[in-house]
This record gives sequence, C-alpha cells and structure tokens, in this order.
Amino acid sequence: MAGRVLVSPQNGTWFLFPLSSLCSRSKHIKDRLHIRQNLFSPPSLKSAMLCRCRSQLQSHQEQSTVSTSAEPFVLTTPLYYVNAPPHMGSAYTTIAADVIARFQRLQGKKVIFITGTDEHGEKIASAATACGSSPREHCNIVSHAYKMLWKDLDISYDKFIRTTNPNHETIVKEFYSRVLANGDVYQADYEGLYCVNCEEYKDEKELLENNCCPMHLKPCIQRKEDNFFFALSKYQKSLEELLSQNPNFVQPSFRLNEVQSWIKSGLRDFSISRASVDWGIPVPNDKKQTIYVWFDALLGYLSALSQDKEQPALQDAISSGWPASLHLIGKDILRFHAVYWPAMLMSAGLSIPKLVFGHGFLTKDGMKMGKSLGNTLEPNDLVHRFGSDAVRYFFLKEVEFGSDGDYSEDRFINIVNAHLANTIGNLLNRTLGLLKKNCHSTLAVDSNIAAEGSAFKNTIEELVEKARVHYDNLSLSSACEAVLEIGNAGNLYLDERAPWSRFKQGDSSSEAAAKDLVVILEAMRIIAIALSPVAPSLCLRIYEQLGYSKDQFETMSWGDTKWGGLKGGQVMAQPKPVFARIESITEGEDVGETPKKVVKGKRIPQSQGVAEA
Repeated sequence: MAGRVLVSPQNGTWFLFPLSSLCSRSKHIKDRLHIRQNLFSPPSLKSAMLCRCRSQLQSHQEQSTVSTSAEPFVLTTPLYYVNAPPHMGSAYTTIAADVIARFQRLQGKKVIFITGTDEHGEKIASAATACGSSPREHCNIVSHAYKMLWKDLDISYDKFIRTTNPNHETIVKEFYSRVLANGDVYQADYEGLYCVNCEEYKDEKELLENNCCPMHLKPCIQRKEDNFFFALSKYQKSLEELLSQNPNFVQPSFRLNEVQSWIKSGLRDFSISRASVDWGIPVPNDKKQTIYVWFDALLGYLSALSQDKEQPALQDAISSGWPASLHLIGKDILRFHAVYWPAMLMSAGLSIPKLVFGHGFLTKDGMKMGKSLGNTLEPNDLVHRFGSDAVRYFFLKEVEFGSDGDYSEDRFINIVNAHLANTIGNLLNRTLGLLKKNCHSTLAVDSNIAAEGSAFKNTIEELVEKARVHYDNLSLSSACEAVLEIGNAGNLYLDERAPWSRFKQGDSSSEAAAKDLVVILEAMRIIAIALSPVAPSLCLRIYEQLGYSKDQFETMSWGDTKWGGLKGGQVMAQPKPVFARIESITEGEDVGETPKKVVKGKRIPQSQGVAEA
C-alpha cells in the first residue's frame, strides 16, 4: 500500500523550509477538526535556517545539472504493504525499477536500488488475525514471499528494508522529533468517513454511491479519533513554488497537472497517528498512539540507506546517498509522494527527491488489478509457467511506461514468441548453425573488418544510441523497440545476403559469407548488452553462446555496445536455442526457464502462499 518516491531530472540538493508561523488551515478542515489546546507550542524559527532566497535556489539548480561521477544513483520502489502476498502490480513496478538500475550500472554509475515491505498498520493486524497468526509472523511470511518473487524475477536490488526493522524505528522517531520541534505537529479530534483499505479519511465529494471508496469499491466507515496531525497546509506556498520551479519533479508530465490541481484546491492537514492501532511504532511523546503509515513507511527510503549502521541516524542516510534520484510509484499513491512527502522533508530540514514517477495501472479484463478487488494476476504463476525473461519483456515492451496497460495471455504468448523466440533467438541459432557447418564455429575475421563497406554497422550504431536515450528518458518500451529493431535488421541482412548459398559457391563467395556471419554475430553481441536490463537471463545465454563467460557478462558496460567487440579466431559455443517458443504441451512436462516448451493455458501446481486478505 505504501508507495514510494521518484526523482526529478534536476540533481540539485536543496532545502525548502516552512514559513515562519503556523499557517491557518483550510475552512474544510476547520469544520471537521475540534482542536484542543496545543500541547506543543511552536518554537521560534530562525530565519537563517528556514529558507534560502530564490536566487540561491536558482543558482543551485543550475549547478546541479552537472552531476559528479561519485554521486550514487538511488532509486526506490514503494515499500509494499504486506496485508497479502505480492501481485502483478507490485511486480511490474519492481521490474521497471530493476531495468533502470541495471541500465544505470551499465553506464558506470554506483547504484543503490531500494525496495522492501511496509509492515505496520490496521490492515496488517487484521490480515494476521484472519490467518491465525501474530502480526510479526504474518509479516515474516509475506515479506519472505516478496524476496522469493524478486529472486525468481531476477530483481537485482541492493537494499531490502522492512519497516519492522529496529533501525527503521530509530530513523522514524528522529524524523518525527525534527518535525515536532519545528512546530508542525499538533493534537486534535477528527471525525469523518474512513477507508480502511486506503487507510485514509475521504471527502464525501470524492466517494461513490453509499460512500464507497472509488479505489476499493467498499463503503467507508464513520470514525472519530484523537490523533496527532501534520500541518501540511503550512506548506501550500512552498509546494506551489517547488512545482513551478521544478516542472520535471513529477513525471510523466501529465501527472504534474494532477498534483498541481490537488495543491491549488487547498491542502489539508493530515493525521500522522492512530489511537486504535497497536501494531506500529509508538509516537515518541504519546505511547498510547502509533505512527500512521505515511509517517512510517515513507521513511523507509531513508532508513534503508543507513540500515547497515549499528546506530543509524538521519545523517547516515544523507551521507549515504540522499536525496534519492528516482522514486517509482503507482499513480494511486502519487499524492502521498508528490505532496505529503516533500512537505514532510521540508519540515525536517531534509533535501527533496529529484523525481517522482507515477506509472499507470495494469488491468485484466479491463479492470484495475488489486488484492481487495479479487482479480489479481499472479506473478508467481506467470514466472513459473513462462520464465522471468518473458514476463519482464512483455510488461516493459507492451506497456508504455507511465500509462495503463492490459494483459491478455494470447497477446503475451504472441509477442514473446515473435520477439524473443523468433526475431532474436532464431537469428542467433541459425547463424551459429551456419558458422559450425562452414567455419568450424570459428570467426574468420574481426567484426570491424567484416563490416567494411556495409551500411549495416551504421544502422546498428544508430539503433543502439536510440536505445540508450530511451533508457535514460525512462521510455522503456521504446528502448525495447530499438533493440528489437537490431534483431529485425539482422534477420533482413541475413536473408538478403543468403550466406548458405554463397558458401556453396566457394572461393571469394565463401569468404564473403564467412564475414556476413561475423557481422550478424556482432549484432547479437550488441543485443545481448543492450537488452540485458530487460531480459538478463536470456542475454546471459546469448553471451555464453558467443563464447564469453558469465564473469565477462557481469562486468560488461554500455560502452561495450560499440561495434568491434568480436575478434577473428574467436570460437563460438555449439548452437543451442536460447529461448523456446511457448506452445501447448501435455500436463506434467517440464516447463523450467531453460529453453524447453512452455505450457499455454495450463496452471502448474505449486505450493500455496499466504491467503489474500
């Protein structure tokens, strides 16, 4: 449930601080809040610490356009809510994050890829009770399920943070104390319509008939609580300036309009504690209450950076890579990451992430998938039937990143067969077969020599550069398309040159045919690098077919996509299909990830995970 933050293209590390006095709250919140005597009188705020002048901000933003090579690239997924096992929506976000992380590593950057689980709150306690276990036991089981799925999907995360980690609690309490000391926390009674699934109070105007939540299609309940509140309304002007000065802070660009609309409609203070929930981090100044999900889970981005410290502190997180470069989230939690989170950071005196990217929903049968709706697409089922490469490729290639996308099994199978099995896999296999038959699996010349006088090399170089730009711009579908075009160009080249016929002619024709094979295999080598962020297991198999080792694959860089890697005399591996077509098979046949027939429309029995709440 807890979504996480993304980063704007600006690389500036700058601070925005609250106005010098507690701003008045909106009329709407005044009507519904019955404020007691403020338990914490706001301390005097020193102007030197509260703000930087606009010219300083502008100067820093200009300087920030040049990043240092030592600056880590920190990206995060949401910390996933463990009231139920992972579904395809959370898998999609994490696959996308992994593609970006792998590409940035190829670029030579130090990457810190953060994911994890959000493990506190009312829904989790209820889910544990329904399963007959304690909240901690439930969290251990579901968090482990996430780790196992990420392993099956080849997710190369660097840090996995759990909000039940004691070090995380230390960071949360320190952050809360900073915000409290800044005068941005007060106590009040709140009464309104509450969605348990969203863990959020709702305005009646945003609800459906019978006060149903538009997201979860369940009635909201009337609830009155004595809570602590964060003075979000105090940051109205600061957030408006943030978005006007940093239009790329929220992406895709059309999501920026949503965020600006929310802010312009008037910000309301929000509850940061719960009095009726025991499963959570106690509020430091009131042990009868626990800290609410957003003031808990969002801090996981910071606590992950300091989780290896014996005595973690916010300063450890800052010095280890904060601010984050990119927060990937679903669009349903955009408000919490693009409005709540920046204001919270401003209050604590911390720098703001560089980019928040809100992607669209995956749908099935035209409906948004979700645990509460009961129409999830099981990622474990997909990866066990079709393999990680197929799952990763389909959702990144066929869903425009940022927009909604729909899953159809027939379309899935057709795309994967056409692109991975035919265009790429078959091109490699038939070329290596010709090389074995006519050249003893040995390259005749260097790939640079083989491509002399051919426009093919220029075509491949242009496509590789297009792929790099698309990866950089988070246009992941377009990056896949550019790499696929390399395969298409290779197939066209091979068909036009027909080396199988030229080998039969002998002499100079055979020499030309041998060079043609080197040219195609060089293109395959480049594909193995350029597609590796999306389909790492497939690309490793391609690389090994070209005679390289796993160690060489793991140490390659994007610079290795430059034409000229293959050398004369190199011996290729024996031809072996690197990706099998998905076909119907009889029940009981092996359907592992190694190239074998893959079952269509047949569920493979597997152990049951935790029941969905």
